[in-house]
Amino acid sequence: MNLSDLIHTTVPIKSGGEIIILNNGALINAESEAMLQALHSRSTGGLKAHLKKLAEKGASNFMQQYYIGYGHPSIGDCGSTTIFIEGVSLLAAKAIQDTQLYSGQESSTRYIDFSKQPLIDPTNSPEGKRLLEKQREFYLAAQEPTRQNLKSKFPQEGEDAKIYEKAINARTFDITRGLLPAGVATNLSWHTNLRQASDRILFLRHHPLQEVRNIAEALEKALTSAHPNSFTHKRYEQTEAFQDKIAKDYFYHDPFCPIEPVVSFDKIDLSELKKYKALIDARPPKTELPKYLAQAGTITAKFQLDFGSFRDIQRHRAIQQRMPLLTRELGFNKWYVENLAPVVRNQLQDHLEKIEKEITSIGISRLEEQYFTPIGYNTSNRLSGDLPAIVYMVELRNSRFVHPTLQRVAHSISQQITDTLKIPLHIDKEPGRFDERRGKHDLIEK
Repeated sequence: MNLSDLIHTTVPIKSGGEIIILNNGALINAESEAMLQALHSRSTGGLKAHLKKLAEKGASNFMQQYYIGYGHPSIGDCGSTTIFIEGVSLLAAKAIQDTQLYSGQESSTRYIDFSKQPLIDPTNSPEGKRLLEKQREFYLAAQEPTRQNLKSKFPQEGEDAKIYEKAINARTFDITRGLLPAGVATNLSWHTNLRQASDRILFLRHHPLQEVRNIAEALEKALTSAHPNSFTHKRYEQTEAFQDKIAKDYFYHDPFCPIEPVVSFDKIDLSELKKYKALIDARPPKTELPKYLAQAGTITAKFQLDFGSFRDIQRHRAIQQRMPLLTRELGFNKWYVENLAPVVRNQLQDHLEKIEKEITSIGISRLEEQYFTPIGYNTSNRLSGDLPAIVYMVELRNSRFVHPTLQRVAHSISQQITDTLKIPLHIDKEPGRFDERRGKHDLIEK
């Protein structure tokens, strides 16, 4: 069988984009794999005996009887699937990924040609489309002046010319991405087991945003088609109603959120931590703390961060985070303003004021306003996590290769950890420095 012979399950999303379930061509599909593992847990006959039973009876009746009919949810953990979700907003992508069990990838704002990307307009109106296109035009016009401004500030030094150009382009996109509205389209992949997919869709079909509910409907249709014996669970009225209650308080917004991180250590057991001082002090760079140190307690932090960089910190699945509401209330992040080329910076305030007026004139809910709001605006953020999870996050994000707005937050948290808990951290000694090696951080075809 050739790759061109494979038929992938494809379902369009009502609000735009599509769901694609990858068919990898395997003879043993996800449901068959789940059946084999379930049999393995109940019989000592061995895999060869289970394969014979699979060949004779297939996985269909087994999955219907035990996974769906008798409610053995762990069976669904044993079969996995890969889903490609294309042409959805940045907001929808974050909603799908807003679970600690998410595995997958999302398109980076550093590598997408936004001159061609669709723009998701929840109002489906000429006014909405015009406002989104206006922001795209301003973003595209800002590229070259910002690129030339960076070259004058950071002339080429030792690296290859191509690497230098990639580093300049990456920083250009880091700066100008703040001008993009959250309604700009992106693509993401989601690798999940059958049980987690079903559990996640349960919430997504009650999500506050209509676009996400449309995606949930398409997901369920595509997964049912691709794995027909694993997505026919009975719905319970009380459970569905409870998901609606959860969704009503889904977005987090605190207009009094501190600008710089305020970190709380009151749930850390210092006496427990002291027992492991020698171990902590001996930890080499690029090495995680042992997971059992999670028993020493949790750390909580509150801070403001632009939505563009929230998309990066949300990738830390070991940390509990709320999805922030994107508004203009906390202002446009100063780093973007300071690093735009002067000619663009001089036009920015007028541009943002016009966006504000046009959003107001459309007359939509605060949830829908997010689609038209540039991702450079600050959001209120709150996260908590155990000690190993937080240390891993701040060390990874306190680097010159991380977006500067997120790096600033990570640096502040790391300093407070060192000052309060006396834990040595392995962080970049020059986190704010422009480094041409950034241009090597790419997928390069050989």
